[in-house]
Amino acid sequence: MGKITFYEDRAFQGRCHECTADSPNLQPCISRCNSIRVESGCWMIYERPNYQGQQYFLRRGEYPDHQQWMGLSDSIRSCRLIPPHSGTYRMKIYEREELRGQMSELTDDCLSVQDRFHLAEIHSLNVLEGSWILYEMPNYRGRQYLLRPGEYRRFLDWGATNAKVGSLRRAMDLY
Repeated sequence: MGKITFYEDRAFQGRCHECTADSPNLQPCISRCNSIRVESGCWMIYERPNYQGQQYFLRRGEYPDHQQWMGLSDSIRSCRLIPPHSGTYRMKIYEREELRGQMSELTDDCLSVQDRFHLAEIHSLNVLEGSWILYEMPNYRGRQYLLRPGEYRRFLDWGATNAKVGSLRRAMDLY
């Protein structure tokens, strides 16, 4: 189970709303979000309803203002609980669309795809086990995308506008 609480004001002040499951539309519950407390689980939060727009990965912890989760604004309109995974994490990345070209396999976090695999771009991937977070830039920075188990035959399948992948992280709680 997971539990996340959204606060309208910074430092956990103002009106709040608690979620223990996926919520496709938070707008009726809170008008803005400036701080978040994650009591349990891993979550993806989204700037638009129905899991659209910029997305941000949050682990257990306190986020006293939207800059703590690298948010560009105080707009959070939906959230998704990432199911816990107790087994291994495995993903295959490909340099070309349709799961073709040079292939590399990951089983742990990757701070820099360029340094580790000498790939400037990833055009397709196959998540075999566990959920992963893809970051557009190295060092877990930039746009984020939740990757659940399954095939992503082109970068559009994970919601990106280009094939630039800087880093990858397993979606798991570190505590």
